[in-house]
Formats: sequence, structure tokens, C-alpha cells
Amino acid sequence: MAHILIAEDESMLRDLCARALVTEGHEVETAHDGSEALDVLNKHGGSFDLLLTDVRMPKMDGIALSLAAARNFPELTIMLMTGYADQRERAHGLDALVHDVLAKPFSVASLCGAVNEALAIKSRR
Repeated sequence: MAHILIAEDESMLRDLCARALVTEGHEVETAHDGSEALDVLNKHGGSFDLLLTDVRMPKMDGIALSLAAARNFPELTIMLMTGYADQRERAHGLDALVHDVLAKPFSVASLCGAVNEALAIKSRR
């Protein structure tokens, strides 16, 4: 079981992702935007196994969140989600920090598969 933080401003998608990952046996916390997610990370001392964040969010986007999270918690595995091609291009500039970029829309099966793959790679490090 992994401890996962989801940062997503769309409540329906955030709840769907959380339910799917809880069903897979993971412990999940959620945040409405990057700023709140960074607060949650700091509050828990970065003790998450995975940060799953949308790229485009108000207050602090997923790119800024990823940069801050990677700087403060270098062992944290980070995955991005986006439905925008230009945002995917921005995200690929972060290859050293981000494990993967999940293209929206995605199925629950592809979400769980991508998360489990990221966690498996992390456990081998």
C-alpha cells in the first residue's frame, strides 16, 4: 500500500482518481490546487510515495508544484496529468523530475496501471 497525494482542481476527476486508487489498496489524500498540495506535503514532511498532479490548476499549477516538491522532497515520485498538448510539452521539459505524464482523458485501468508502474519502479530504487 502506498501513500498518494492527488492535486486536481476538478472535483469529479479528483474523487474518481481517489476512489480508484483506494480500491487498489492505497492510502490517498487530495488537494484542490497546487498551493494546497504543497501545504499537505509540508505538513506531512513529504512522507508520500507518489504525487499525482494536474498540470493546469489555479493558484499554483502542477509544474510549479512539481518543482517545489522535487526540491523539498527529492525522493518523492511525481506524475502529471493533463489534457492539453501544450502543457504536455511543458511537462516533458521536466523529465528529470517527473516519472510520467498521463494524458486526459484516461481510463481507471490506465490510471491504476501507470500509478502501479511508478510505484514499482520507486520500490526498485
